[in-house]
Amino acid sequence: MRTIPALLLLAVSALANGLDSVVKIDTGWVSGSGTSVRVYKGIPYAAPPVGPLRWKPPQPAQPWKGILVAKNFPANCPQMLLPGPQSEDCLGLNIWTPAHPAGALLPVMVWIHGGGFQIGASSQSAYDGEALAAQGVVVVSINYRLGIFGFLAHPALNQESPHGVSGNYALLDMVAALQWVQRNIAAFGGDPANVTVFGESAGAMSVATLLTMPRAKGLFRRAIVQSGNTPKVNSAKTAERIARRLAGLLGVELTRDAIATIPPERVLQAQTKLREDLLSRPDPAFWCEVALSYLPWAPIVDGETIPESPIARIAAGAAADIDLLVGSNLEETRLFFVVDGSIDHISEETVATATAAYGLPTDGVNAYRAAHPGASPGELLSAIQTDWYWRIPAVRMADAHVARARASTYMYEFAWRSPQFGGRLGAAHSVEIPFVFDTLGLGTDPLLGRTPPQSLAAAMHKAWVTFAAIGDCGWSKYDIARRPTMHFDTVSELINDPLAPNLARWEGSVGWQ
Repeated sequence: MRTIPALLLLAVSALANGLDSVVKIDTGWVSGSGTSVRVYKGIPYAAPPVGPLRWKPPQPAQPWKGILVAKNFPANCPQMLLPGPQSEDCLGLNIWTPAHPAGALLPVMVWIHGGGFQIGASSQSAYDGEALAAQGVVVVSINYRLGIFGFLAHPALNQESPHGVSGNYALLDMVAALQWVQRNIAAFGGDPANVTVFGESAGAMSVATLLTMPRAKGLFRRAIVQSGNTPKVNSAKTAERIARRLAGLLGVELTRDAIATIPPERVLQAQTKLREDLLSRPDPAFWCEVALSYLPWAPIVDGETIPESPIARIAAGAAADIDLLVGSNLEETRLFFVVDGSIDHISEETVATATAAYGLPTDGVNAYRAAHPGASPGELLSAIQTDWYWRIPAVRMADAHVARARASTYMYEFAWRSPQFGGRLGAAHSVEIPFVFDTLGLGTDPLLGRTPPQSLAAAMHKAWVTFAAIGDCGWSKYDIARRPTMHFDTVSELINDPLAPNLARWEGSVGWQ
């Protein structure tokens, strides 16, 4: 963390950007850059979770002297795939705020990145908040602990917990970041009473979980859930079995003293080995729900931080006062099947095994075949898995929310088909993100091609900003009778109950409860 003497920086800042680019927060002074949109990167919202704080709830960030020059993103939290500087000292956030009259408080949008709870960072170019901020909102993006560092859980690791269960550190990081926003965002022109938390994939699952967490109550007013929907939560017993296997891979006793000082590189190696074991032999007797979700590191129903299944809590009205926008993409699974080529190597036997595990009866599989004439086994499984993992849970979540909500519920589906991979990528998982942020062209060519429709970005961008500002997306509110859903494409339109033919097929299937 770089600081320089306060008087010197104030003088330089006054000449370059005006004194309003230097902001006082509860831990010290911080300086940003930019003119029409000011940017502050890498502000610590919690203490580094290292040493005795590893596998502990986040602790308050320490004050600093002088002025923090906030020009660099926080280090990526430890992970195996994403390039860039990594460190356990990664709990930082970034802010984009438009220049506007003093005293005006703007809507706030807090972004939680995805990545299967194992990869990702707030620094990724698709998440640049400048275009959103230019529309009159304050944008915040955060890092949170990933993988083992965010979700290792066993009673031996946390004797302070009244339930004897640890874990969910990643979710507690998010709560700490939202608490930071409540304390400090007004200094950046944001309204702490008008916060929208939004995320995609694992980020969206996190948002859906935060909706029902007692510790997150009152920290945000609205939520946007992009391709995450009903959270894929793990039980405490499953988490404890995974923790014991991890200790075996590390060759240590499962005690805090034994694992707290293991180098992060060794921890990540063990995490990779666990992932390989899951992919090669997803034995339900050991992995239980993870054998279907493939998320060994995910929110844990521990009876304390997450009292029970989030979807059950939503159905009981825990999120009744939160405005909700929820949706998914039409061909989510193609991201995983097309990019690695596996879509051409999936057999009919694999389709039969998977659909049996999902609880889809034979007549349901045949209905998918009829709806996708000429589809290969891989294409058929992609369509089925997209509905089972993402689209049907989105409808169930919207239904559960609107049934008890005193706030608004909206639904969308993203249908624009990317031309990449010979046109086979389609409306895949994560393709909608650059349209929401209006970051087309910021490293998005491999995903979207060279000419994605700017008009679609403008439409989604506007809907997200309007929802964050006033809780209205600009189309009909959701209700169970009609299920109005905005169909985003080159030509967007409102469609009633687009998944109606499929909902009955999945009635009674294995859900995410």
